[in-house]
Amino acid sequence: MFVLGILASFAAIAAMCWLLFNLAVFALPFLVGLHTSIWAYGTGAGWLGAILFGGFAAGLTLAIGQALIILVRPLWARFVIALIFLVPAVLAGFYATLGITKTIMPSETWQMIFAVIGAGVVGVSAFLRIAGMAADTSDGSAVGT
Repeated sequence: MFVLGILASFAAIAAMCWLLFNLAVFALPFLVGLHTSIWAYGTGAGWLGAILFGGFAAGLTLAIGQALIILVRPLWARFVIALIFLVPAVLAGFYATLGITKTIMPSETWQMIFAVIGAGVVGVSAFLRIAGMAADTSDGSAVGT
């Protein structure tokens, strides 16, 4: 039974890391949707209106970001767009790793070291996903052509 608990803990940690790496690209749209929902609720839209309005704002942010990556040609401009999406992803990776290390590590120095490493790994993963979105559209093999 003791071994089963350890294996379940490793599985939970692996699942959380997988979610963090896959969802880091969506940190900016999530934050835009969250703040839009809070604003909409504060103006009297109610729970349903706030959820719908925030979801629309998050989807619109992601769609605008992907459209800009597809349509903008200069490499420096694509890099700036990618950075706009990467900064929230890096912050999410930093604080997620810091939260995990605070539960298992007593030394604050090592907590910060591992949090910075985690932020870098999540940032690289998010950058590769965003760069993959740009590469898929710039090679000229678009669907329907």
